[in-house]
Amino acid sequence: MSPQESALVLVIYLACFAAIHSLMASLPFKRKAQKILGHRTSQWYPVIFSLTAFVTVLPLVYLVYLFPGKVLYVIPAPWRWAMVAGQVLAGLLSIRAFTDAPHRFKVPLQLAGSRASEAESLKPRGIYCWMRDPFFLSGFLLIWLTPFMTTNILILYVMVTVYLYLGSIHWEKRLFAQFGDEYREYQMKVPRMVPWRGRTCPGE
Repeated sequence: MSPQESALVLVIYLACFAAIHSLMASLPFKRKAQKILGHRTSQWYPVIFSLTAFVTVLPLVYLVYLFPGKVLYVIPAPWRWAMVAGQVLAGLLSIRAFTDAPHRFKVPLQLAGSRASEAESLKPRGIYCWMRDPFFLSGFLLIWLTPFMTTNILILYVMVTVYLYLGSIHWEKRLFAQFGDEYREYQMKVPRMVPWRGRTCPGE
């Protein structure tokens, strides 16, 4: 397979992955899941969503392994290990983001929309007092701190970065629809990705 063909296959597969991921994140799909799982939706849907994302990304990783493209750079030690350490910290940030984010993953509240605010307020905590979307930051660091780069990996990372940004906007729109002015206040006080303002938790 030529470099151009391998890059095209990579782009097509990533587009398919993004379509599946976006479909499962959509409210219509979650409503169908709720009909099937009932009250168990809140418990099992995030797990199913994460497992599906993991399984479907494996062929993408294998494609990059088979067709990496031309090597652009390789970071030497000790800077290489500093970048790997940064990736480990980004992974830990993702774990913390999951544990601190009940407002993002309670499917019944998402489906309830603005009515959810009657039952539960935003109540940001932990890492969400520093930034609104730690998943965007952790994903950005995980990919761009890779201590080597090839042409196909570069294409992949650029597309993933765009997808992460669009996904962040999508989540914010959904959270604003769910929490209204409370989330608008949160947006004004807490930055999206870089915690330059320090710790700020509206409502405390």
